[in-house]
Formats: sequence, C-alpha cells, structure tokens
Amino acid sequence: MSPYPELAEPRLEIDGRPATAQTLYPAMTSYAHFTAMQVRARRTPGLDLHLARLDDASRELFGIGLDGERVRELIRHALADDVEDASVRVRVFRPDARVARLSVLVSVHPPVPAPAGPVSLTAVDFQREFVHVKHAGSFGQVYHGLRAEAAGFGEALLTGPDGVIAEGSITNVGFLENDRVIWPDAPSLPGIAMLVLQRELDRTASGWCRRPVHLSELHRFQGAFVSNSQGVAPVSRIDGHRFDEQAAARVVALYHAAPRDPI
Repeated sequence: MSPYPELAEPRLEIDGRPATAQTLYPAMTSYAHFTAMQVRARRTPGLDLHLARLDDASRELFGIGLDGERVRELIRHALADDVEDASVRVRVFRPDARVARLSVLVSVHPPVPAPAGPVSLTAVDFQREFVHVKHAGSFGQVYHGLRAEAAGFGEALLTGPDGVIAEGSITNVGFLENDRVIWPDAPSLPGIAMLVLQRELDRTASGWCRRPVHLSELHRFQGAFVSNSQGVAPVSRIDGHRFDEQAAARVVALYHAAPRDPI
C-alpha cells in the first residue's frame, strides 16, 4: 500500500487545468526548462531561488519573463487542499511559437525521502550543453547516470578535460578541506540545494569557495557530498578513492536545518 494514498496517481496541471492529451503534447518539447522541489507541510527550501531560476531561464530561452506569484499560485492549485507533502516539478514551455505566451506544467508526485545513506560516484568524461540552464534536454546525463547505476554506483560524476570535476549527473558535488567547503569551479548547473547551502554557510560564518578540482587531487579532501532537491548525502567513494563519510555530517545537518518557505 502506498504511504501517500492521496497521491496514488500523479497529478498534472497545465496553467491550472488538468492536463489532457491535447495540452500535454506541446509540453513534451525538449526546448523547455524546469525546476524540481520537495514539498513538506506545503513548504520548500529556497523557493525564491526556484522562482528566480524559472524567470531567468524563461527570459533567456523565450525572451519572456515568468511571474513568480503566478508560479506559486499554480503550485498551490495543483496541491489543492489535500496534499501537504509531495515531489513537485514545474516545467515551462511555449505551446505555440507564433504566440508570445508561456505555459506552465505542474506535476505532483509522492514525496521522495532524503537520501538514507552515503552515495558512491564513478567519473565519466562528459559535460552537458547549456549547463547553466535546467533544461529538458537531458539525454546525456541520464545515459551516464543509468550506466553508473548498472555498474554498481549511485551516481555519475561528470568531468571535463584533464579530469576537472564539474557536477553529478543529477547533483552538485562539494568537497571538504579542513572544514571548508570547496565547490568545483567548472561548468555546472547552480542547483537550488547548493545555493541554499551556500546561504547557510554564509549565515553561520562557515568557509566556502569555488575553485578547480581535479580527480588527481581527491586525496586532499577529508570528505565529499552531493546535493539536489532530495537533500544532501555524504559521498563514500569516487571510483577507488574512499572518503570519511562522517566528514560531511555538519553540511548535511546544515541543509536540513535551513528555513522552509511557504508555497
């Protein structure tokens, strides 16, 4: 039995109306962008960052801004009065290239719990296109993520020339060097969980910086972690190099203590 019976079936709405085959078809274009969040008690961390991401990407891809209050209202409408906890994805697309209007697909699914334990990574030589936008064209990263899972790892670690580390296939990655968080300075998507963590690190006067990180220098770090909308998890190993899983405990706790914003 599903622990979330009110969400036994996904709920999809386009512009506040139930999705149909006719309205869903144009939403499936790869020329779209989205954001994903975990909602608990109708709250989510970094809501302002999600809304800014959607507005920025809409302006870049379509030349049209997207009002954050409209997005919040559409999420509230999809949650209705019966859903407190959920996985929510907001996808933005233009249903008709001849009309300067954007549509918003809100999908509501059962909530995904935070990572239960450490994650193992395997490095692959791949970097995404237009990496600063959370766009719908994700074939490459999905391909490498699935191959990593088939090889017994939890996630693929995307790298570039000379083994420079960029990000995970669906995560950001951070490293711990003498209690300081090091974010790889390479082309990567600025994830919302990463930005929330940076806020919390600033608030607690904890040190962090961005600089290039290469596979050849993993021995310099005491620990590592990954972050995405599901939460933050320690990294147990990257291929054959193992980390102290407890080294990331403070960062994990810092994220889960971050404020949650009402939808």
